Amino acid sequence: MQVTTTFRHMEQSDALKAYAEEKLERVTKYIDEPVTVQVYFAVEKKIRHIVEIVISAKGVNTKASEATNDMYAAIDAVIDKIERQLKRYKEKIKAHKPSGDERGRQLSKKIFEAGSIEASDEPVVIKTKTETAKPMSVEEAVMQMDLLHKDFIVFIDSTSNEINVLYRRKDGNFGLIEPERG
Repeated sequence: MQVTTTFRHMEQSDALKAYAEEKLERVTKYIDEPVTVQVYFAVEKKIRHIVEIVISAKGVNTKASEATNDMYAAIDAVIDKIERQLKRYKEKIKAHKPSGDERGRQLSKKIFEAGSIEASDEPVVIKTKTETAKPMSVEEAVMQMDLLHKDFIVFIDSTSNEINVLYRRKDGNFGLIEPERG
């Protein structure tokens, strides 16, 4: 497990870093290697201690944060949150049968300069990123959205093998965009 720590508005503390790394060992039983962890420690207004942890592992990404008046209590609380998220994720994955095709499809995500879309025929591409849309059920897509704190996710429906988009609506419900079957 590779742990990176960042201290904001406070002095670096080896004791806090060691305590967080020790507590992070609890969550390794829920996820596969390799695991990279980002731990952010911050202090606001001298009394609000904030800990945010972002975990990236094979097949799962999750993040959580907690703010208390004690840094060690914040570490304990955020570790408990992440452990609950990963436990729930692992239980849901066990409940779903894996599909035969776990490869997914490559998708290209492009970011366009806003002014170039309106001004000319050829929009200016700022950034291009290739991602893999993985086969999963709608329930798994909702779970991934919650774990990643995203507003939408592009995935392949494991039953129809079609690319779908699941998004969080402003009213808190979910919307699903799927191709029409003809």
